[in-house]
Amino acid sequence: MKTQLCSLITGVMLACIHSMAHSGASPAFPTKPIRLVTAGTPGSPPDSLARIVAEPLAAALGQPVLVENRPGGIGTISLSVVAKAAPDGHTLGIISLLQIVAPNLVADMPYDTARDLAPVTQLTWTANILVVRASSPIQSVGDFVALAKAKPDQLMYASPGNGTPGHLASELFMHHAGIEVRHIPFKGMGPGLTALLGEQVDIAFPGVANAAPLIRSGRLRALGTGAPRRVPAFPELPTIAELGFAGSELDEWLAVVAPAGTPPEVVARLAGEMARLVASPETRARLAPIGMYPAEKTGPEALGVLIRAELPRWKQFVRDAGIHAD
Repeated sequence: MKTQLCSLITGVMLACIHSMAHSGASPAFPTKPIRLVTAGTPGSPPDSLARIVAEPLAAALGQPVLVENRPGGIGTISLSVVAKAAPDGHTLGIISLLQIVAPNLVADMPYDTARDLAPVTQLTWTANILVVRASSPIQSVGDFVALAKAKPDQLMYASPGNGTPGHLASELFMHHAGIEVRHIPFKGMGPGLTALLGEQVDIAFPGVANAAPLIRSGRLRALGTGAPRRVPAFPELPTIAELGFAGSELDEWLAVVAPAGTPPEVVARLAGEMARLVASPETRARLAPIGMYPAEKTGPEALGVLIRAELPRWKQFVRDAGIHAD
């Protein structure tokens, strides 16, 4: 009887082992700290978002989430790290509009955006705001357009560099307004706004995070936003489209990607946890001061649709506008 019982137990154990071996079950995730790589320098919007997300994500996953800054290469250095990492979910990257434009400006791309990166989820939207210094005689978007038409190619605008959202938003607006304004690129929006305040340039189109403190302190005057909707941080500020310049809308976004080949169940877990924490009141309260608000559509499928739509759009615009790398 004992021999039969032992044989039965052994048979059941072997059957379970065989079933597990052929079930395709993935090992537990995560098993070690997670790297969240960003092209943003410390204090920049992508870096700030990564650090806001890292803390609650670590609590949800039970492993530290370490923010790693890899600036440079129009955002390609950071995503190259992600594309070449093991596809196990332990290396993630922040992707934004900057990296969507990069393939059109970088001669030798170290990765293929569509092939080598797996969409996880969009996190937030943000926007750019058209601003002048408070002492400027320009009181409205209409004033600026009229002055630019009266002085073609004499006014100047600052941007944080070629291919950045601030540059693209400016070029979109100039195109649809039918005006010519000289582009003065800087190494970041901070120096660009310093130049604006110092009367070296006439106007700028910074992100909300850069512009908000100077608008609220009264040093800058906001004229409108390039987003397709009003910005929650400044609900009274009209969109450029509302002011009669439809077609110049630019929706700036930030999202998370993983190396291609990352298991779908790992991607799904990461996407679910991130969508939940970004939508929480606590995270919303931390995002609001830097001009960000949660994306409505989350998950890998929605982000994949967004990336596939953005890649050809900005490829065409960069070509038509004659934008080149710095």
